[in-house]
Amino acid sequence: MSFLGNVLWLLFGGILVFAWYMIAGTLMCITIIGIPFGVQLYKIGLVALMPFGRDVDVYTEDSCLNTVFNILWLLFGWWEIAVVHLVLACLCAITIVGIPFAKAHWRLMKMSLLPFGSHRSGTK
Repeated sequence: MSFLGNVLWLLFGGILVFAWYMIAGTLMCITIIGIPFGVQLYKIGLVALMPFGRDVDVYTEDSCLNTVFNILWLLFGWWEIAVVHLVLACLCAITIVGIPFAKAHWRLMKMSLLPFGSHRSGTK
């Protein structure tokens, strides 16, 4: 089921989501200061490439650096990515067929809201 879900995801716009994450990550990595943010965008982009069969875990460790980077992430406006995934999840959840895609957007929203401290775990 995850293979079919990933193929449908790619056909119906998942490749565009992946491409935007990779472009934004590359632009952030051009500057020295933006490299940590670019790496997080790459990580989210890899989950966005094939979201089915994977889950997102959020570390609960209290790291000062992760907290500072998450605050900077929110202050510089990257929270808008999470809002876009929330809107897309709501739109996908309107139909029964779109519910798996809504769940994928929900996972991406979790990861894109506070990316420092979250990571892609293995298969479900």
